[in-house]
Amino acid sequence: MDLLEVRGAPNDYVCESGVIQHLEPFLKRYGFTKAFVICGQRSWNAVEPYFPKDRTLSYSFFRYHGECSLSEIERLSSHCIDYDVIIGIGGGKVLDLAKAVANQVRLDVVLIPTLASTCAAWTPLSVIYDDNGTYVRYDIFPKSATFVLVDPNMLLHSPVAYLRAGIADTLAKWYEADCIIRQLPCPPLSIKIAHQTAYLCKTTLLEHGPKAINDLLEKRDSFSFRQVIETNIMAGGMVGGFGDRYGRVAGAHSVHNGLTKVSSTHHLLHGEKVAYGILIQLVIENNWDEIHRLLPFYQALQLPFTFQQLGLPNEKEVLHTIAEAIVQPEESIHLMNVPINKETMVEAFYQLEEFASNYKNKERHAL
Repeated sequence: MDLLEVRGAPNDYVCESGVIQHLEPFLKRYGFTKAFVICGQRSWNAVEPYFPKDRTLSYSFFRYHGECSLSEIERLSSHCIDYDVIIGIGGGKVLDLAKAVANQVRLDVVLIPTLASTCAAWTPLSVIYDDNGTYVRYDIFPKSATFVLVDPNMLLHSPVAYLRAGIADTLAKWYEADCIIRQLPCPPLSIKIAHQTAYLCKTTLLEHGPKAINDLLEKRDSFSFRQVIETNIMAGGMVGGFGDRYGRVAGAHSVHNGLTKVSSTHHLLHGEKVAYGILIQLVIENNWDEIHRLLPFYQALQLPFTFQQLGLPNEKEVLHTIAEAIVQPEESIHLMNVPINKETMVEAFYQLEEFASNYKNKERHAL
C-alpha cells in the first residue's frame, strides 16, 4: 500500500547566532559521546571559528571527496566503527552524504549547514550522484535528523552564489508541489499544509530574495536575510516533509536531472539548473504569464533563463540528450500528468529560448 508518510521536522531545530558553540550540550542531551564528523575542507574552514573550543566529547573528522555517491557512502560507512552519532557539516551534498551514511550504519545524524542553498538540513532524504556528478536517484530515510543547528552569522560569510541557487531551488517548491497537489480532489490536511507552505516559500522569496542577496554581500544580518535562509532550510523542507511524494519534485527537478547529463552544465549549481527547470515546466503548462512575471526576478538574482546563460550549446543533438534523460519513465516530470515526450521537451527548450530572446529585446528597447 502506498501510504502518505509525514516527516515534518527534525527532533530539534535552532536558528540563532552563536548556536554552534552550544553543540556539546545538545549532544549530551541525547547521550552522545563519540562523533563521526563528515565535512569538506571549505565546510570546515567556514565552521571552525564557531566550533566549540573546549571540547569534552570525542570527535573524529573525515573529509568527503566531492560527491554524495554510492562509493563515497560505502567508503565512509566502512570507517564508522564504535561511534554513536554522525555529524554532517557543509552544503547540501555533504549533509546528504551524512544522512546516507547514518542510515547505512544505523546511527542518529546531526546537521550543521554552512550554506543556505538547499533544504538538505531539514529533509530525511539524500540525492545520490555518480562519482562524476551525474544524478542517479534520491533515497528517502525512515528517520529525520536528531537536531539541526543554523548559525546566521556563519551563513553571512557564505558565497552569494549558493544563496542565490538556494532561493531558486526553494522557489521550485511552489511550482512543483502545486502542479501535483491541484490534481487531488480532496487533499488530506498534511498535503494542505505542504501546499500552503510551498506558497509561503514563493511569496517570501519573491519579496525578500533580492534584499537578502544584497544583505549577504554587505554582511548584514537583516530580517530579509533570516527570512530567506529559514525559508530555504525550514519551509522548503516542510513542503516535502508534510506533502511526502506530493510535495517533493516534479518537472523542474527532472529538467535539472537532464541537464546533469551534459558536461557543459556541470559548472552550474543545483539550484541554477532547477531555476531553468521551473521555466521549462511552466512552458509545458503553457503558463507564459507566470514566466513573464518571473523573468525580472531572474534578472535581479542573475538566474539563468537562456542557453547562453546555461553554457548550453544550441545544438539539437545536445538538447535531445537532455530531453531523453528528462522523460525517462522513472522521472518526476510525469507526476505533472501532462503528455510529454522527447520531442515536446526539445520544443519547450526552443519555445523558452525564443520567449526569452523577445523579452530581452523589449528590455533593451525600453532603456
